[in-house]
Amino acid sequence: MVTAALTCDVRNRYTGRCVDRRTHVQQSKDKLQMNFELPHEHQMLKDLVARFVRDQLMPLEASVMARETAGQGAYLDQAETARVDAASREMGLWGLDAPEEVGGMNLPMVAMVGVGEELGRTVVPYYLPPDSPNLRMLMVAADERQRVAYLEPYVRGETISAIGISEPGAGADPQGMTTTAVQDDDDWIINGRKIWITKGAEADFTILMAVTDKNPNGRNGMSAFLVDRGTPGFNVLRKIPMIDGTATYEIALDDCRVPGWKLLGKRGQGFAPMQVRLGTRRIEMASWSIGMAQRAMEMMVEYAPQRSTFGKPLSARQTVQNWISDAATKIHAMRLMTYDCAWKIDEGRDTRSEISMIKAFCTESAYDIVDHAMQLFGGMGMTRELPLYLMSNKLRTMRIYDGPSEVHNWVVARNLLGTSD
Repeated sequence: MVTAALTCDVRNRYTGRCVDRRTHVQQSKDKLQMNFELPHEHQMLKDLVARFVRDQLMPLEASVMARETAGQGAYLDQAETARVDAASREMGLWGLDAPEEVGGMNLPMVAMVGVGEELGRTVVPYYLPPDSPNLRMLMVAADERQRVAYLEPYVRGETISAIGISEPGAGADPQGMTTTAVQDDDDWIINGRKIWITKGAEADFTILMAVTDKNPNGRNGMSAFLVDRGTPGFNVLRKIPMIDGTATYEIALDDCRVPGWKLLGKRGQGFAPMQVRLGTRRIEMASWSIGMAQRAMEMMVEYAPQRSTFGKPLSARQTVQNWISDAATKIHAMRLMTYDCAWKIDEGRDTRSEISMIKAFCTESAYDIVDHAMQLFGGMGMTRELPLYLMSNKLRTMRIYDGPSEVHNWVVARNLLGTSD
């Protein structure tokens, strides 16, 4: 047997290993194909949503803030919601990421980041139907009967959904869940309590998580159930006002009987579909954070040259310049990180670390940027006449919702260190 020394055409600059020239050329071509801008059709959609926000939602900010100031909460009334729904439907903005076979447009996550970025620019609370997180959970877990009964009407905007995961004393740790579902012939009997449920009283159905398989030596098996409003034993206990003008609910399940066919997905395997739902909301939050931070920065850029103190405009003050420079840098990083994560999701990659990174980094960064904008505006920044206070409060809640920043930082560190606790 004769061995011959291989000719090292090119060495990888990072590993020092030899790379075949043809491989190197192809890799170079692949690198040249990297594109950090949205495809034309997705940019057109982003521009369309921007126009929708400008023409339909921004004019409603004053009435939303007036209601919140009066202690009524931040919301659109029925007439406003009907007008906005009609406008968004006419513009073709419903069912953007829903499957085509049920009337959606099947858009990728990258496109939805652009949509979320534009929606984040306003404090008017509005979701383009259907709300993506619960939609995507239904998409991956619903069987044919459930698709007809729940997914299709949801995509058409005929129903409202909620999800019940968190419990008193078991928020960020799903393994602390105590709500149980016990099989009784063909039905399931659910007992327990859920909290922090958005739209808990208004939803036509709630995706409810419960333990179905207890394992004293490992992770309990949890399952998801589709529970209709009005189901006996599904009791809304109280409405909980939140600091961003919205409200959540606490719900008790008292021998709540659910038909067997409403088990969503496989028994004991509800964790993975739930993570799809949570991951979607987290990347949505990152997208909204970009929009809020961008608007706050633009407000600073516009106001700083107009306001003078001690003979100089604020724009001449180094502190203000640093605030604006830091905002632009963080927004650039937020945007790149979020689109990168979205692209990896569309590619089917494991993005658990990236989702935790962007959820923590984007909400925390946007909160700091909005806080600097409030400081820049001085006394006016402390009023309820500017949208900054609602943006700040929304970001403050987002730093907790769907996993606090500290837990997401722990997830990233745990993945890097290879530890389980």
